[in-house]
Amino acid sequence: MCKKNDAFLFSMGIIAGVVGGIVAGVLYAPKSGEEARKELKEAACELYEKHAPQIIEAKKQALESIDLMNYKIERQFRKLNNALKSKKMLKAKALEDITNSGDSEFDY
Repeated sequence: MCKKNDAFLFSMGIIAGVVGGIVAGVLYAPKSGEEARKELKEAACELYEKHAPQIIEAKKQALESIDLMNYKIERQFRKLNNALKSKKMLKAKALEDITNSGDSEFDY
């Protein structure tokens, strides 16, 4: 899993670097704002079309990771909740035992 995660992070870094380079190149080019925005839009659309499968896969992996973390957090919360309930039950039982043992001493 670690190697898969490393490859995913590396590919996301590459994509972010490419996008950043395109944006910086377009914004610093000596063109009018309208031309620059048009080129930036075209470059973004071209990048998306070219890398759509990787983007979709990255989104899928991110959502799967979020679902897995939600599951793990909910499971830990249930364990903690059950432990607290168990501890309360043990205290109540101990209190009941103390109360019952005290009553038997004074039976007539």
